[in-house]
Amino acid sequence: MSRATPASRGAVDRFSTRGVPAARRIELWEEHNADALVALRCRMLEEPALEASEANLQLDRLHLAHVEASPHAVERTARTVRTRPTESVALYFTLRGEAYFHHDDGVRRLRPGQLLVCDADRPFLRGFSQGLEELAMKVPYDVFRSAGGTMPRPARVIDFGTPGADPYAAALAELVARAVGPDGDGAADEGAALDLVTAALAEPEASQAAGAHFAAAERYVRQWLRDPTMSARRIADAIGLSERQLSRVLAEHGTSVPRLIARRRVEMASRMLRMPSYAEQTVEAIGLRCGFSSAAQFSRVFREQSGMSPSEARRYALAARA
Repeated sequence: MSRATPASRGAVDRFSTRGVPAARRIELWEEHNADALVALRCRMLEEPALEASEANLQLDRLHLAHVEASPHAVERTARTVRTRPTESVALYFTLRGEAYFHHDDGVRRLRPGQLLVCDADRPFLRGFSQGLEELAMKVPYDVFRSAGGTMPRPARVIDFGTPGADPYAAALAELVARAVGPDGDGAADEGAALDLVTAALAEPEASQAAGAHFAAAERYVRQWLRDPTMSARRIADAIGLSERQLSRVLAEHGTSVPRLIARRRVEMASRMLRMPSYAEQTVEAIGLRCGFSSAAQFSRVFREQSGMSPSEARRYALAARA
């Protein structure tokens, strides 16, 4: 597996138990996780054979993963910690299937949309009676501390995908998904990821890093991109800033609210103009679907961002496919 530098695109390593003899699936799953993520002992709950797959991306300082599996349980025992220490903090984002987490400070139940943050070198037991789909991040102790993180003692549960969810945890989940999720492209910004980890774990009154604020603002823009009424006030309110603070954060990243929204809408429209599934839709209809208020606005902003009109972009895409 190759390494990637911050804000770069890396090679995603994929592993699956499909095609593996049933009797060897647990053994090979344990071996893979010990090498790629965290060493664990695996036990089946009901099904005779483990169905599991994992996508892993090793960056310079962080490790990201996407995991899917049938019902089972995993345990990281004191002996495993001694023989295969990770010296890392683990973050698990539950996407599908309820789970439980048994630690020396009690039991926590997690539902989809919740993030578990724990010290990976403290023994634990995790169970997935409904199977699971999750995102994972492994942050070495020294990286975690240098980013200003506070060790999670006890383990913490943070909402990232429910109403009223923490905007920084939500933005972090989206960042990991874009890198290693089913449609992930192997691209990840380590600096932004670490800012978001620090912000998500900070006390409410603590000051947040500008990078985390920017990532949270970008996530909100992506989420509401199709809404032509999206405004600076709505974005600021959603991530807990004043409009003035939001403007400063975006200025530090060389942009503004109108420019950020315009860029993301043009990116979405560019993808749709290239897709055969949208070939029957007019250019104007695509612009409206992307949040532009009129065909004239769509054409003007698209040309400013890309140097050509939407119609020209569609013709180039058709010629390329032909």
